[in-house]
Amino acid sequence: MSHLVTGVGLAVPGALDPTDLTTRNASGAAPVDPAARIGKKGLRYLDQATRLALCAARDALNAAGLMTGDARLTTTGGAPAVAAELLVPAESVAVVVSSNFGNLDSVCEIATTIAADGGTRLLSPVYAPRLSSNVTASEIAIRFGLRGPNLMVCNGPTSGLDAVHWAMVLLSGGRARHVLVVGAEPANDVVRRLTGHDRPLDGAAALVLDTPAAAASRGAPVLAELGGYVRTGQLAGCLSALGGAPGVWFGPRHATDVLADVPRHDLEDRWGPASGALGVLQCAAAVGHFAAGGRGPAYAVAGTDADDAVAGLVLSAPGGAVTGDGVGHA
Repeated sequence: MSHLVTGVGLAVPGALDPTDLTTRNASGAAPVDPAARIGKKGLRYLDQATRLALCAARDALNAAGLMTGDARLTTTGGAPAVAAELLVPAESVAVVVSSNFGNLDSVCEIATTIAADGGTRLLSPVYAPRLSSNVTASEIAIRFGLRGPNLMVCNGPTSGLDAVHWAMVLLSGGRARHVLVVGAEPANDVVRRLTGHDRPLDGAAALVLDTPAAAASRGAPVLAELGGYVRTGQLAGCLSALGGAPGVWFGPRHATDVLADVPRHDLEDRWGPASGALGVLQCAAAVGHFAAGGRGPAYAVAGTDADDAVAGLVLSAPGGAVTGDGVGHA
């Protein structure tokens, strides 16, 4: 079964559009301000990765024609309300989120408090949801009223592409008609200490995936077509299993000794180490590459021989007409 990308949303410092992902970088860019993008109400007790994910998700849903409205949280007659309207059945939209460090700072903060006090006396119940690794996927579903399957993937360097793979599985199995895929990672002191990187990605990218029938039924834009996904133990084996000859590839850092004659984009060199967000960011960049007239197919590859696995995905330029631009803007 074919799967299509019909919407993209970004919350990446310095990148307003998918084409920016391969032409600009984060140097000197102001951090994304989620309160300015989606309103400050409802964000107070959320971690940064979830705040960024909400921004990217909102833009992708709107761009794909699944929702309309800015999704700001308001209070009407004492009851909270979201300024958005879902245009498809709520149970038809699944959510798959990838993040390896999303709530790590919250977990460390709580653990430090417990260790210092010898118990939970100083902890507030409002922080409890932040300790669950699936908090980002859950918050997205709650904010936008999405009642389809809900998955959180925390799977190391390949996590973003693995999330896209599981989204395709949900579509192929008929578990959902549309899938929102989000990759989000925060930049904070805990992540910097753990990874040893001074400037990790502080951002999120989101995709909406559809089957051709679901996209055609609402006249959705077609931004890219997704092909084969592979997961192997080595980079060379992954590239061999993907097959064919790519027109461009989005590869892991320092992978310069393979596909030397194929144009390559190292997004982590431009935007910082992206961990679980990398694979989703690569797919968004491929959409930008095709929108700018770039040739395909494109390979998105995450993980190296030093990691536990390497994952790869083939993306092709849309084969049919495009209705609208399918890209969410801040």
